[in-house]
Amino acid sequence: MAAAFALSAAPAAAQNGFGNILDARDALRKGDRARLASLRAAAVGERQALAPWVDYWDLSSRINLVQADEVEAFYQRWSGSYVEDRLRNDWLLELGRRRDWAALSADYPRFRMNDDRQVACYALLADHLAGKDVRDAARAAWFAQKDADDGCALLATTLFEAKQFGAADAWRRARVAVDANKPRAARLAVQLVAPSFAAEVPDLVDNPAKYLARKKATADRTTQELVTLALMRLAATDPDAAVSLLNTTWRESLRPEQAAWAWSTVGKQAAMRLMPTAPSYFQQAELMASKTDLELVWADETLAWKARAALRNDGGPRWQQVIQAINAMDPVAQRDATWVYWKARALQALARDSSDPAAMAAQSHEMFGSIAGQYHFYGSLAAEELGRPITMPPVPAPVPTADREAAAREPGIARALLLTTAGLRNEANREWNFTLRGMDDRTLRATAEVGCERQLWDRCINTSDRTKADIDMAQRFPVPFRREMVARGREIGLDPAYVYGLIRQESRFIVDARSGVGAAGLMQLMPATARWTAKKVGMPFTPDMITDRDVNLKLGTSYLKLVLDDLDGSQAMAAAAYNAGPNRPRRWREGPRLEPAIWVENVPFGETRDYVKKVLSNATFYAALLKDPNATVAPSLKARLGRSIGPREAGLPAPDTELP
Repeated sequence: MAAAFALSAAPAAAQNGFGNILDARDALRKGDRARLASLRAAAVGERQALAPWVDYWDLSSRINLVQADEVEAFYQRWSGSYVEDRLRNDWLLELGRRRDWAALSADYPRFRMNDDRQVACYALLADHLAGKDVRDAARAAWFAQKDADDGCALLATTLFEAKQFGAADAWRRARVAVDANKPRAARLAVQLVAPSFAAEVPDLVDNPAKYLARKKATADRTTQELVTLALMRLAATDPDAAVSLLNTTWRESLRPEQAAWAWSTVGKQAAMRLMPTAPSYFQQAELMASKTDLELVWADETLAWKARAALRNDGGPRWQQVIQAINAMDPVAQRDATWVYWKARALQALARDSSDPAAMAAQSHEMFGSIAGQYHFYGSLAAEELGRPITMPPVPAPVPTADREAAAREPGIARALLLTTAGLRNEANREWNFTLRGMDDRTLRATAEVGCERQLWDRCINTSDRTKADIDMAQRFPVPFRREMVARGREIGLDPAYVYGLIRQESRFIVDARSGVGAAGLMQLMPATARWTAKKVGMPFTPDMITDRDVNLKLGTSYLKLVLDDLDGSQAMAAAAYNAGPNRPRRWREGPRLEPAIWVENVPFGETRDYVKKVLSNATFYAALLKDPNATVAPSLKARLGRSIGPREAGLPAPDTELP
């Protein structure tokens, strides 16, 4: 291992910079295997610093042709590195495709990342074939499968044929797949239990209303199950139509567990549309579930929407339903800070009318306390519920120079820095993140400082975020471009802490960052939005200017201020608008007036919901650090969230419908 690391981390000056890595990537993209092989031989022979990547690209591009000895030789050359484990991932998939279970079982325990669900399914199948009991783990892996990959599909088929999985498992898997809009996975599940009906799945997915119109009430279990799938699918596009059919045609024609599944899906879809009837649909699902002896396990996502709908309820939260939903979640989900906070709030509200208010209040207090010291949205809100300030950790001692230098010499970090210089940011981030595995707080802080010093702000922040006890808020919340940022905020009346909080989430301060959908620069502006804003504020603009730091900052803050003013100064709604467009929060504010935290938790898009929480939490800590780098207390998050959110009040200006 030491020899391999010494080779891969040799000084760049002795290895002609980053070598032929860019030529190798070009050959890989063009499928030029002969050229790639030649470049690989040169990179390894010349001991180039990034030879592991060229070697990996060469071998992975022909993984279906290689034999075990060549793979083992690669493992030895780059032992302990990211590319060794990444190739192991590729090789395990190939062994699964080859049905070489003995070789797969031997290599799988060495797979350190273990982040590939198909590999996990192949490994479970190998264990089953070796005589081990894997039923529970296999069922969990199968249900968690995102789509119908070979590994999990083969695992399910094998265990179904071995009678380790039954018909109930297959139908439940089909429901989970339909709920997730994965028709291929649903069809494969139906193929197991009712092969002659599997061809109907595409029809019920593509046009559930037409499919249901052809069906008549029957006692046939298979037909009932397919109708349940169709009703679930209909709920995803037209919840009202699904409700109508559940109350008429199929009211008496489904088994209770089938009706419960259908009603729960209607409830979820209604909740995601912020429909006021959602809580009653979940109640109907519970009523149907109470009529069966079967244990119905709802997906955590469905239960989350049950809790959100109960919070949003017109007339005030249904706290008992909030608790019921959270208590039904998987234990891991229950420990998530979101649900710890809302269960504590529910207990706090119900304590007043309970038979033992002191005990319930004490439980609520304990739950708030369990997250109050955590540096995120609900951690801060929990502290405020307890009447405490939002505290920040004391400023740690500076990272010693020797620690920083040692971190920069770490082979994976050295390769990551070279890859960054070569413009291969994706590969650089993979190297960097893999190298962080197993680091203690001191080493993490030193490694984060390597990123900070080089203005690799994403590496700086993400690495520092991993520390458990030795917390450096200045690393986690850096303030690059402070002079320009503060001046710009003052110029247009925009809180600099809010802007910092948003940029930290948008781009991690990477000036030339580009997203997969075309957003660019510090504030991740879409080209059309940049053009519109430039015209609005009278600023000359051409597309090539979008990643210019000052241009991007001026346009991004101008747009954010326009959105904030249009949405009554609500930072929560403005953050949602910045992420999802202004028309959506305008719709989402309709309905009952809500406590801002409840409104945020009910944002229908998961990405936007998470974004809003992080922007506002970031802004809270930035407000403290911009005022005092040694601050130990942050200002109120509740105050930042502002007053209740609801329909636009009469007398206020009409929304600016031109805002993109």
